[in-house]
Amino acid sequence: METHCYPITILPHLSRLFTDFAQSETALQPFFAVSPSDPDWATHTVSFSGDRNALANLLEAQNQPWGASPATLENIARLRAGANVVVTGQQVVLFGGPLFALYKAATAVARARATGAVPIFWLATEDHDLDEANHIALAAPPDLQTLRLETAAAAAQPVGSILLGPGIESVLDQAAEILGDVPELDLLRETYRPGVTFAEAFARLILKIFARQGLIVVDASARGFHTAGAAVLQAAIERAEELETLLHQRDQLLAARGYHSQVLVAKNSSLLFLMDKQTRARQTLKRDASGQWTAGKTTYSTADLLAILHAEPERLSPNALLRPVFQDAILPTLAYIGGPAEIAYFAQTQVLYQAIPGHTTPILPRLSATIVEASLRNYMARHGVSLQDILHVRPEDLTQRLGARTMPVEGKQQLAATGSALDRELTALVDWMRNMDAGLGRSAETSASKMRYQMNRLRRMAANFQLQQDQSLRRHVEKLYAALYPKHHLQERAVAAISYLGKYGDVLVDAALEAATELCPGHREIHL
Repeated sequence: METHCYPITILPHLSRLFTDFAQSETALQPFFAVSPSDPDWATHTVSFSGDRNALANLLEAQNQPWGASPATLENIARLRAGANVVVTGQQVVLFGGPLFALYKAATAVARARATGAVPIFWLATEDHDLDEANHIALAAPPDLQTLRLETAAAAAQPVGSILLGPGIESVLDQAAEILGDVPELDLLRETYRPGVTFAEAFARLILKIFARQGLIVVDASARGFHTAGAAVLQAAIERAEELETLLHQRDQLLAARGYHSQVLVAKNSSLLFLMDKQTRARQTLKRDASGQWTAGKTTYSTADLLAILHAEPERLSPNALLRPVFQDAILPTLAYIGGPAEIAYFAQTQVLYQAIPGHTTPILPRLSATIVEASLRNYMARHGVSLQDILHVRPEDLTQRLGARTMPVEGKQQLAATGSALDRELTALVDWMRNMDAGLGRSAETSASKMRYQMNRLRRMAANFQLQQDQSLRRHVEKLYAALYPKHHLQERAVAAISYLGKYGDVLVDAALEAATELCPGHREIHL
């Protein structure tokens, strides 16, 4: 397998906070504990006071029924005996989610291997945004085809607990038309079945994909995990005003440094959700000036919430900012593997780490990559096109450029000579007229600009003629963008991992692991 490493800035639309973090050689203080290029993250002191036996028992109780491999069960035993963990996580998206979810798991495995830790994939089952989880886009050249599962789930119900229902059969049939008769389709049918929840289906799938590597999966929505993390939830209730103040101060510091906050912290907000006992809807908890709390139309006192935490801890769950701290109360975390958005909000979470456990867990970037298949590499080599061109040049402009390159030599020479001569003579003429009169010079500049525009128009006409003569150029450009930057979205965010697993199987997993192990500080181009 061949890969190329690009600076992370090759990717468009990244926050400056993330790019500064990714490129820093020392920790970007006070926002982050380590720099991703600093190997000292592996010596981070893990402060874990939980019961490892109880934790291992909970993990075995979940992973065994989900079809855990011997390697996974061995890693749970290693955790029981004292091994720390490298954690990553993701929403339980249909069919395993986009490529970046696979890259997260691969990075966790690679970092765990390098440090003697065990890899854990945290299922974000308590998220309640079904619209983000009920669809996936498969590569169906020359475009993407989005598959969507319709369910009868209640509003704001945690996605992980939603049953797939009979509609999953038709979605699987659609996937079969695109993927073809491949083993991965059988795996989808085995894991995504009517009557199975989003959480169980996702867990079974990713455990199978990373069976050889011993990936452990955790669904922390269960009571046992919430009991283990109850101290963090209690702090969020009892110290709500203090923690809100710290977050507002951090937001001000981020703004002063020229950054922006990833998660909006509103006045009198909280870091918690409460699940309604009757409807099972996940509702945001808010505070008022008198210290009362509301969720939906119901009002609670602090004592009420503490009583719920004691009797039914699974009804309380952390928001995006508190979740990492909650996670590290449950797991002996050596490092967390995150994407650009997660890393950006860790800059806010850091104040919660310092206020509650008193230390900050290192966060490291996941593998970022674009897969370039052999046929696409041939197009890129033939036309002299790079991944950077695809990400930063409009398709129509790149097509024009390639058309111009295929022009006969004599035509290129004639256009170049004429353009240079025109530019030289116009420059001299405009200077002469400007020296005669400023107003005359401005008029001359306007006229000269129009002449140069017409010269460029002649260049475009010649390039378009070449494109008409060689229609394959346009088709090649369309294929490159459809595969590498579909609909102006990064491939890793737009395309389902199962699309490439269906073609390459374990070869893709091994390629992702190799790329993650090589510690490219930016973006990888992976050749398959």
